[in-house]
Amino acid sequence: MKNKVVVITGASSGIGEALAKKFDAMGSNIVLAARDEAKLMAVKNSLQNKSIAVVTDVSNENGCKLLMEKAIAEFGSIDVLICNAGMSMRAMFNDVGLEVLHKLMDVNFWGAVNCCKHALPFLLQSKGSIIGVSSIAGKVGLPARTGYSASKFALEGFLNTLRIENLKNDLHVLVACPGYTASNIRNAALNEKGEQQMDTPLDENKLMTADEVATEIYMATMERKRDLVLTTKGKFTIWLNKFFPAWMDKIIYRFVAKEKDSPFK
Repeated sequence: MKNKVVVITGASSGIGEALAKKFDAMGSNIVLAARDEAKLMAVKNSLQNKSIAVVTDVSNENGCKLLMEKAIAEFGSIDVLICNAGMSMRAMFNDVGLEVLHKLMDVNFWGAVNCCKHALPFLLQSKGSIIGVSSIAGKVGLPARTGYSASKFALEGFLNTLRIENLKNDLHVLVACPGYTASNIRNAALNEKGEQQMDTPLDENKLMTADEVATEIYMATMERKRDLVLTTKGKFTIWLNKFFPAWMDKIIYRFVAKEKDSPFK
C-alpha cells in the first residue's frame, strides 16, 4: 500500500482513526474525512506520511463530491475508499422517533452511497478497493437497534450489488463486519429522542480493540477479500442464525435483555 491514496470517512476516532494510522504506517497517503475538525486535525497531526483532512458530513452529497475532488487535487488518484462513518442507536422501535431512523440511514447508508458515487470513476481507473464497514447487526437483526441494523443490511445489499456490476472492471469490494469493538459508538448512540445516550451498556475493556479491527481490515484489503467477519462470537452468531434462526431470535433477545439499562421492560 506504499504511496496508495486511501480515503477514510469517520476518521476522527475509533475504527476510522485506527485505520488511518494503520494505512499510514504501511506508507499510504491518507485523506481523512469527518465532521469534527478538531479531532480530525489531531489524527492528521499523528500521521507520518502525507495526508489531508477534509471536514465532511457524509450525509451531504455535495460534501462527498468535494471530498473526492480534494483528494484528486492533492494526490491525483484514489486507490482505496473506506466507508467507515457511522452512528448507532438504542431504543425500542415502538418508542423511537422516526427522525432518528432517518438520521441513521442518512449517515450509515446514504453516506456510503454518496461517497461511492463520486469516488467510483477514480477507483475504476486505479482498479482500486471499496471497503464498507458494516456490522454483525447487518447480518442478524439486533433488537433496540432497528435503524442501525436496517442501515447496515442496506449497506451490504448496496455493496454486494456494486461488486457484481463491476465484476469485469477489477473493482474490489470488501464488506467488513466487526463484532462489538471498543470505541465511542455506544456512548454516542442515539436514544428514542435522538439524543446521545452518553453511556455504554457493555464492558468496553472486554471488546476487540479498534487497532485489532484495523489490522484485520488492512490485511483483507491487501488480499482483496470480499467478506470479513470478526470475532469468534460474530462468526458463530451468523452460522447459527443461518441454520437455527428461530432459536437465535430467543438467544439475541436474552442477550440484549441482560444489557445494562436494557430497553426491554
